[in-house]
Amino acid sequence: RESERERERMPTVSVGRDNLFEELGRVYTDEEFEDLCFEFGIELDDVTTEKEMVRKELGLAEGEVEGELDDEIIYKIDIPANRYDLLCLEGISRALRIFQSKQETPTFKVAQGGEVQTMRVKPETALIRPHVVCATLRGVTFTKESYKSFIDLQDKLHQNLCRQRTLVAIGTHDLDTLKGPFRYEALPPEKIIFTPLKQTKDFTARDLMEFYKTDQKLKQYLHIIKDSPVFPVIYDSNDVVLSLPPIINGAHSAITLETKNVFIECTATDHTKANVVLNTVVTMFSQYCSEPFVVEPVRVVDQFDQERVYPDLGLKEFRVNEREVCKAIGAEIGAEKIASLLRRMQLFVEPEGTAGDLVVRVPPTRSDILHACDIYEDVAIAWGYNNIVKQVPQCMTAGKEFPLNQLSDLLRGELAMIGFTEILTWALCSNEENFVAVRREHEKATAVTVGNPKTADFEVCRTSLLPCALKTLAANKDAPVPVKLFEVSDVVLVSEEHETGAKNERRLVALYSGKESGFEAVHGTLNRIMQVLGVPVDLSGEGADPNAYYWKESKEKTFFPDRQATVWFKGQQIGVFGVVHPEVLKAFDIVYPCSALEINIEPFCYDQFGNSLV
Repeated sequence: RESERERERMPTVSVGRDNLFEELGRVYTDEEFEDLCFEFGIELDDVTTEKEMVRKELGLAEGEVEGELDDEIIYKIDIPANRYDLLCLEGISRALRIFQSKQETPTFKVAQGGEVQTMRVKPETALIRPHVVCATLRGVTFTKESYKSFIDLQDKLHQNLCRQRTLVAIGTHDLDTLKGPFRYEALPPEKIIFTPLKQTKDFTARDLMEFYKTDQKLKQYLHIIKDSPVFPVIYDSNDVVLSLPPIINGAHSAITLETKNVFIECTATDHTKANVVLNTVVTMFSQYCSEPFVVEPVRVVDQFDQERVYPDLGLKEFRVNEREVCKAIGAEIGAEKIASLLRRMQLFVEPEGTAGDLVVRVPPTRSDILHACDIYEDVAIAWGYNNIVKQVPQCMTAGKEFPLNQLSDLLRGELAMIGFTEILTWALCSNEENFVAVRREHEKATAVTVGNPKTADFEVCRTSLLPCALKTLAANKDAPVPVKLFEVSDVVLVSEEHETGAKNERRLVALYSGKESGFEAVHGTLNRIMQVLGVPVDLSGEGADPNAYYWKESKEKTFFPDRQATVWFKGQQIGVFGVVHPEVLKAFDIVYPCSALEINIEPFCYDQFGNSLV
């Protein structure tokens, strides 16, 4: 079932068999081509015709399909979801030729000198769709097949990487019908008037929202801008509308088979994805330019008058080592052979030194390569998974529960037995809940913030379990008192020592709420937890015994003055407990007084020799 779900997520590209074989330079049987696809890491899903595809779509019986439909054999190829360079015939055929060592990986260049178009971005676009990137393809020669492939690639990108145009929308235009410089604005819909693609009269942008409500293709995109007070729009210097992104292009600049100079603009809410989309389009179709693989740049002046030139066709650089590659894939391959295999996967490789180090440069077509492990995977694909010899592991291991989880389960059982009810809360919360409501400063140095959160309820990764426990208590005001809640779960903290820049920390929170504060209840809970863990108490509070826990006076604003303490173990603070401050209770709309305990349980996860198991 898992493999079936994975296949459902994989994009399927339909290409004409004869056109594909012409690009590959030879004719294959279906079985031969299926084997080639398997070796490269893609899959031939179906062999069909246009008539057969229409018949299946309409649910008709054989022979019932009418009309002038083509009988050309079509290959439907499943490709990995992150290989955007394989979403068209040009990308697939080029990749397979390079894989078979029939062609060198092309070097994509940005044209130097000559005319450079300019796109100016107005500040109002920040209200709806703030980013735009552009490029120009000069001297393009389209055939019927390449023109269709050009349009299909845009559709595939819109469905896949662009997330149904919500992140990025592509517009392509006949540059010879336009005059730069261009400007990207956001205006009230009533002020935007133009003739949209495939129409013959002018519409306002507001009228288009009504007009396309019944359009089977475009109605699914209307929600992206429909309720906005301003709509994005691109004009040329003569006030001709190029497009109303992400809905429709203007009819004036529509491209045709005769178009020679193509202006490409990608408007977006995500600048990184906009660059990937633009690079994918220009690298796939710059082969049809008068100077192959050369793209004319466009200067974009943003809302802050900062200039950037697009596209960015620079190479990303990685360094890998022969030993690391071989260890990762389980095969002994020399550095020279690794370099040869990576070149078959469209990467540029040069040896560095004599220790088996390789410098790998990734072209803009391979946006899927983000880490060295992606390069290891390419080596394995080019080497052939069937060529990796199966081996019995040299060491025997037995699966068992992660020690920290085992400790967590032990404490959960113990807290349940002393009358506490377990809760499970979200790992994300709002800034208000995580900091302001519990009277803590916004700790930007330790809090992981969510970029562009969809809702104010999920702005940061929680740095404490207490706010979530208080929020749960507030949502259960009708529960009979006293209420005793606990949770054993992770918080997320910023950590420069970890590769991800953040780390999880396992904590325990216990909350008591009743007609009395219950300070002695949470204090007793702390003592019981330590008793179960076999940790002695140091009543002197000075840490004389390094293996004992103790508590010290604290001044946490979350808790009531003089009714709180910090918990210490082996010279480090591991938690805090006390009576919750009335202002905190007011912020969460809690009626009864509360006491709480929160400790980090990771220091207690160690073996019989005192070595940490975390």
